[in-house]
Amino acid sequence: MGMNLKNSVLLIVDVQNDFLPGGALAVNQGDEVIPVINELQKIFNFIVATQDFHPEDHGSFAANHEGKNLYEEIELNGLTQTLWPVHCAQGSEGAEFHKELNPVRWKAIFQKGKNPEVDSYSGFFDNARRGDTGLGDFLQNEGIMNVFVTGLALDFCVKFTALDSVSLGFNTYLITDATRAVNLQPEDGEKALEEMKNAGVKIIDSSALLD
Repeated sequence: MGMNLKNSVLLIVDVQNDFLPGGALAVNQGDEVIPVINELQKIFNFIVATQDFHPEDHGSFAANHEGKNLYEEIELNGLTQTLWPVHCAQGSEGAEFHKELNPVRWKAIFQKGKNPEVDSYSGFFDNARRGDTGLGDFLQNEGIMNVFVTGLALDFCVKFTALDSVSLGFNTYLITDATRAVNLQPEDGEKALEEMKNAGVKIIDSSALLD
């Protein structure tokens, strides 16, 4: 056992059908994270998942802006917003967790992106840092000190979740083989790793925990 996992949470970010191959906003090879995450779940006592959960009229969907293209940037209520395909709409198949991801021992699921006025990449706060999902307080109340981040996608929701985790004072680890990047630009994933490292996130491989 490479590390003491007392007071630790395995945080599974947005491993939902729309972010996986075949989904509306598919992350290339995103499905490869699932077996790794399932292995990791065996060694953690405390596991929490986040779920992107958008209303149909969400301001981040290109379809809700006439004459705008996918992946174009606009201003949405004072924030720069990338326009996405409709994804993880509430009640849709795409919003559901992948069927091979084992949810049996999850303590809680925190939903994000429910406010149509603002997007929410992080599992802790919306992008304006006005809305709070309650995840930070929940982990603190449970005595969690170490957060191990996995899931999709490395350059958006995973990155912002890890950065917020550090800012809240958690020892934060990113498990590289349990995440994949969207890579709208080819180097986005690498840049995200660099940014996380600079903020104090420890970058590790699952083998550090599983051997």
